Amino acid sequence: MKWRVVELETYDACMNMALDEVAGESVRNSSIPTIRFYNYKPSAVSIGYFQGIRDEVNLEICRELGIDCVRRFTGGGAVFHDCEGEITYSVAAPLNIFPKNIIESYRIICGWIVSGLERIDIKAEFRPVNDILVGGKKISGSAQTRRGGVLFQHGTLLYNLDLETMFSVLNVSRQKISGKMIKDARERVTCISNHCDAGKEDVYEALVRAFTKGKDFEIGTWSRDELTMARELALKKYGSDEWMYLR
Repeated sequence: MKWRVVELETYDACMNMALDEVAGESVRNSSIPTIRFYNYKPSAVSIGYFQGIRDEVNLEICRELGIDCVRRFTGGGAVFHDCEGEITYSVAAPLNIFPKNIIESYRIICGWIVSGLERIDIKAEFRPVNDILVGGKKISGSAQTRRGGVLFQHGTLLYNLDLETMFSVLNVSRQKISGKMIKDARERVTCISNHCDAGKEDVYEALVRAFTKGKDFEIGTWSRDELTMARELALKKYGSDEWMYLR
């Protein structure tokens, strides 16, 4: 089976979610699995499908800072996507090439991230259900969904940490941001720049090598039809109030 790899690209939050959905639809129609790497610009907050955006996000601060908001089609919690501080990936593939057990399928895909980190001399471990830890601190989280014979998983790998902005846009606490909150977060979360001097491009190249190891793959691009579908989804679905305020 040949995989398509879409190289690191940058879009706004709605277009990123739309392209992830299109990747899954393309697998459903053609059975060609896709690995994608991307950044958010501007920075954004994504919330899980089952969350209420007003509960999870300080919308006023997001507007003030020019930070996008979007609802994912996967579950999980609210995530701050710093345009300079992370690399995001997605995998869309036929369900039957992965284990039926959800944790084992997470273990395989998250294992590719662990292998990528090893290439830049960072020792990481998979922690079920869907986290990757370095020195006991979270450096990556992912979310997965299965529907129509397709497994879809996406997640983030933290390159830098901007905890002040993260706490200002996420309703982690209704209380005023304090030094203790920042300190507590630093004890639970880490990033690549805390552990090595690798540049973001070096990290990306290490991930590509790890994700494609042992696979028959080609560097691919989105077709015209895929981009047309994604733009329509970004505008009419992910950019709509109906989707944003679904819950």
